[in-house]
Amino acid sequence: MPAIPPLRRTASKLGLAMLLTLGAAHAATPPESDTVAIKVDASAKGTAFPHFWEQMFGSGRAVLALRDDYRKDLDAVHQATGFGYVRFHGIFDRDVGLVSRDKDGHSHYNFSYVDQIYDGLLEHGIKPFVELSFMPPELSSDPSQQHDFWYHPNVMPPKDYAEWNAMIHAFAEHLIARYGIDEVASWYFEVWNEPNLTFWGGRPEQATYFKLYDNTARTLKAVNSRIRVGGPSTAQAAWVPDFLKHVRDTKVPADFVSTHVYGDDTAQNVFKTEENIPRADMVCRAVDKVHKEIAASPYPKLPLIFSEYNASYANLPNVTDTIFMGPWMANTIRECAGKVETMSYWSFSDVFEEQGVVRNPFYGGFGLIAADRIQKPAFNAFAMLHRLGDTRLPLSSSSALATRRDDGTVVLALWNYAPPVGDADQYTKGEPQGALKHFDVDVSHLGAGAKATVWRLDESHGNAVALFDQMGRPDFPSREQIAQLRAAGKLSEPASMGLENGRLRVDVPPQGLVVVELK
Repeated sequence: MPAIPPLRRTASKLGLAMLLTLGAAHAATPPESDTVAIKVDASAKGTAFPHFWEQMFGSGRAVLALRDDYRKDLDAVHQATGFGYVRFHGIFDRDVGLVSRDKDGHSHYNFSYVDQIYDGLLEHGIKPFVELSFMPPELSSDPSQQHDFWYHPNVMPPKDYAEWNAMIHAFAEHLIARYGIDEVASWYFEVWNEPNLTFWGGRPEQATYFKLYDNTARTLKAVNSRIRVGGPSTAQAAWVPDFLKHVRDTKVPADFVSTHVYGDDTAQNVFKTEENIPRADMVCRAVDKVHKEIAASPYPKLPLIFSEYNASYANLPNVTDTIFMGPWMANTIRECAGKVETMSYWSFSDVFEEQGVVRNPFYGGFGLIAADRIQKPAFNAFAMLHRLGDTRLPLSSSSALATRRDDGTVVLALWNYAPPVGDADQYTKGEPQGALKHFDVDVSHLGAGAKATVWRLDESHGNAVALFDQMGRPDFPSREQIAQLRAAGKLSEPASMGLENGRLRVDVPPQGLVVVELK
């Protein structure tokens, strides 16, 4: 996915807005600006703050992992975030070639591409989060029933569960034989993808999915009990109480709960209410909902994994391609912290073909890196937020995070959330609307001689889209233009400056994100 279900779902002008000054040198705050006073105690005890938002990423379907550009993008995101897992659809799709039948109707397994895919991930320092999908046509109860993605996966239940179980058994045995049980036990195995949408053709949806889950989980555990398996991998944060009741009643193993949500999912779909929940809050409202459902279940300690999330499930170029993603990500981290073990951003790269071959580098793709290895503002947001520490310090603000690293370095994230300039599949050129936000930061108990290092993401920092607009948004940039866009997309060099008694002042324009290291 993300599945889009039917019927639902200029630099000079900004110069002053991005001025950072200290103490008495600070210029007068414009009357229309929003002033935020931040007080942080660098010595406060704080709470654990694991980097749940960057431990896993989604990607295009399995076979794309064989491509050179996919692996180069993988390396770039890994270097920026240190992420450990990748999830994709289609390890059982026909283009991976796992299953075939001979003239007598007997099934045979070919692990050549499976091995190349997983070998490649491991060689690049990434483990698989194995989504067990989709149905090999040779095993399908109806090979003609295909999803409308460009590569047309089969979405039906198996014709014969004995054949499905045999394939799952052989698949798991092969992985253990090739990589060893200690390695495979560190992976995750998720049964299917979004069975409550058009990715599952069983009817009724939930009962037939539970049958698939039961057969798959029991088969995997029969191969080795250390294999981690879970589900229900639903869209819109659905089915979790029903899933947990089912596995308890049937005594089927479940090692984790997985589900998905996007910023423009509706309250009616996720909560069955008529609320108007803003894009800034939807993801974490859903995370909170499922977190509470697990806590109230017979399995209150079961890990929660949101194996897909993003600001949009559609291709909206003013959302996922632009600097909007900086404040959106920072706010999502702030709101979701402490309620989820892992969240998997969909996706790390626009080496991605669900809607077909990419026709324009900035079409609203879900990846952090656009076609031609051009880093998007979202990539820079992740790289900046990766600098946050592992302890969260007390702070009362909806526009800031304060953290501390083990070496005592205090790291702040400050942002100015503003809505997207456009909210359609056609790009809208324009500047983000809203007031300049002025942060007056006071950090107590810093060591003597502390310095501030400041990274910025905004219209004129780390933003390849601004140059792409100047180029006229060409569908097929020249090699020279690609080189220029790659350079424009790089994270800007940080500014370094001193503090006055732990005080600094930072101006952040609409849709701007700032990360400050104090040490």
